[in-house]
Amino acid sequence: MGTKLGTANLEAGYPTVAEALKHLNFEIRHAKAAGCPVLKIIHGYGSTGTGGKIRPAVRKRLWEMQAKSQVKAVILGEDFSIFNDSTRLAFQLCGALRRDPDLERRNQGITLVIL
Repeated sequence: MGTKLGTANLEAGYPTVAEALKHLNFEIRHAKAAGCPVLKIIHGYGSTGTGGKIRPAVRKRLWEMQAKSQVKAVILGEDFSIFNDSTRLAFQLCGALRRDPDLERRNQGITLVIL
């Protein structure tokens, strides 16, 4: 079982959606090359409190990548729970994830990807 948990902060510096998606692609390639089985993506919820543009764009891209078998699974922050099948699979691949502070917090500002 791997223990490396990669983290990618896509909201730092208030990027445009295009910049955030470019950064997402880079971080996924980098995490795969580094042997990280799971990547935690911090995209934020949106500064207005009603949801921003980066979060839905990132999630859409990740679901597209999953459909093309470029990533194995996508776990939304609000679904990151011990009761979620994909979360349990992620635990098997990355033991460090069991101690993640966002577990069971229903954090809409993050998404986890099983690489």
